[in-house]
Amino acid sequence: MFKWRIGAKWWALALGLPLVILSLGVALFVLAGGPIDLTEFESPFIYLFAMAWGTVWGGGQEDLGWRGFMLPILQDSYSALASSAIVGVTWAAWHLPLFLNATTTHGGWPLSQQLLWLVSIFAGSILWTWMYNSTGGSVLAVAVFHAGVNAMGIFHPADQDALVPNGVPDPWLNLLAEITGALPLVLIALVLVAVYGPKRLAAREPPTPQHAGVPAEPESAAAE
Repeated sequence: MFKWRIGAKWWALALGLPLVILSLGVALFVLAGGPIDLTEFESPFIYLFAMAWGTVWGGGQEDLGWRGFMLPILQDSYSALASSAIVGVTWAAWHLPLFLNATTTHGGWPLSQQLLWLVSIFAGSILWTWMYNSTGGSVLAVAVFHAGVNAMGIFHPADQDALVPNGVPDPWLNLLAEITGALPLVLIALVLVAVYGPKRLAAREPPTPQHAGVPAEPESAAAE
């Protein structure tokens, strides 16, 4: 979690790609006819707070388990892409109680939004694997990247008065916002698979459990 010496390039990507994802989503939203409001923008200090909170608690802390423990063990036996899919299924199942509880944010989503969230989970799992493998196993970089993508929703300029007229959500516009929010993650995930290949999802060998901090199994035990 404290592996921060990954090079300026990877910190630039961890911090900058969320802005690219937001920009792509907004562009798709506008091209599809979505209304935006450019008169009000949140303070950048809110983004810094959301980043810090998201890294240590609001989603980023999950990466200690999914990427810091589960992913490197899976990659001993499966490709990076297959490992990402397994982590994605487990990650989605972990959130299932939230969908079954009507008092939570997830539980209040319509079925279409819940399904799009699942698509985002699988695409995000590929992105986080790419970041983890490319940085030699930096959970911190993944958590910051994850938190940045989550925090970008704060700065989407969609016109809230149009999305929720008279306090009643517009189903079509809200679905459009969700689709255009998920699509950039899917597109980038597809590009990463095409560029780096499904085996490693990186330009280097994936971190082994030993390198990720998990003790290697003794040779005698492995032989048994």
